[in-house]
Amino acid sequence: MASVRQVQVTFDCADPERVARFWCEVLGYVVPPPPEGYASWADHDRSLPAERQGASFACVDPTGVGPRLYFQRVPEGKVVKNRVHLDVRVGTGLVGAERLAALEAECARLEALGAVRGRLLRADGVDESCQPMQDVEGNEFCLD
Repeated sequence: MASVRQVQVTFDCADPERVARFWCEVLGYVVPPPPEGYASWADHDRSLPAERQGASFACVDPTGVGPRLYFQRVPEGKVVKNRVHLDVRVGTGLVGAERLAALEAECARLEALGAVRGRLLRADGVDESCQPMQDVEGNEFCLD
């Protein structure tokens, strides 16, 4: 019998802390406590060699249910469409105008945080409406 494994979702990005804090706001995640012996993550970061400072950041689901999100600095910018993306489930169980209103409300909230709205994909008789978006560094995700 196969065992269930925990999953961490890793984002390549230019500014790990900025992107992590954006996703904390999107998902209600939190920054975990700094390592023992450090009063803050900034203190820990300053203890690292210069080339490692600001190179990574993480956030976690405070309930422990969702995956840990890890953000790592990479030298190259985003060039093409993501092959994997997150669906942020804000309209589960909703249909029609009620679903569109929930998507719109969350979209407006996330735009205020720096997200960019894509073209709304309307219900087509098979799939319900969803709202493609991009985070603060252009990584695609959907409000579903």
